[in-house]
Amino acid sequence: MKMPVNTFKQAMHDKQRKIGLWVSLAGAYTAEAVATTGFDWLLIDGEHAPNDVRSLLGQLQAVAPYPVHPVVRPVTGDVALIKQLLDVGVQTLLIPMVETAEQAAQMVAATRYPPHGVRGVGSGGARASRWSGVDNYSTQADAQMCVLVQVESARGLANLAEISAVEGVDGVFFGPADLSASMGHLGNANHPDVLRAIDDGIQTIRAAGKAPGILVFDRALGQRYVDAGVLFIAVGVDAMLLTKACRELSASYA
Repeated sequence: MKMPVNTFKQAMHDKQRKIGLWVSLAGAYTAEAVATTGFDWLLIDGEHAPNDVRSLLGQLQAVAPYPVHPVVRPVTGDVALIKQLLDVGVQTLLIPMVETAEQAAQMVAATRYPPHGVRGVGSGGARASRWSGVDNYSTQADAQMCVLVQVESARGLANLAEISAVEGVDGVFFGPADLSASMGHLGNANHPDVLRAIDDGIQTIRAAGKAPGILVFDRALGQRYVDAGVLFIAVGVDAMLLTKACRELSASYA
């Protein structure tokens, strides 16, 4: 069996823009449903959604038959947790709250086998290697790992150039909500200071040869970031889309 190729990583390196959706309902059935809707990638959220490794696995299995790439966000950048996620088959990670180049380098190391990293060697009995069905998995896996780090604090922003320069970091993602709070504008991700910081940050990331990413809810703002050079952009959250549609339907009968 051949090693699964990380097409998302290839696209980022080839500067191909990809449009995604946040998956926060924490269920395989809903993950499969949105996998059929035409997005390039899905962010399966383990930070702010009630997911654990087993529920994340179920969602990975649910979306596997469809031409959409799953990106998993763990609750934190923990080396042991990353080991578990990689063994259940995750190839692309979005690591929250990265503030220094040292943190970013540690996250890269967590996805690589020795001597290039610290990933525990034990995938032979795991889904990642298709239970030892993938030919030479351990020597091929590193090349297919995609590490995206999330900059969402003033400290991270100050260290953005150094974070972006870390070898093995494929992309840097802005978390506007947390970033705006850290900058003193809680609840106002569209504050001019925040918008300016993100605009400048996109150029810093691109100058380092890496892929910038962001989550937006406003179509015009999304186009602004696309024009600025964002390469992976999430344009909605499943739970918010569902509740919005339900509220509108309910109100139409009031």
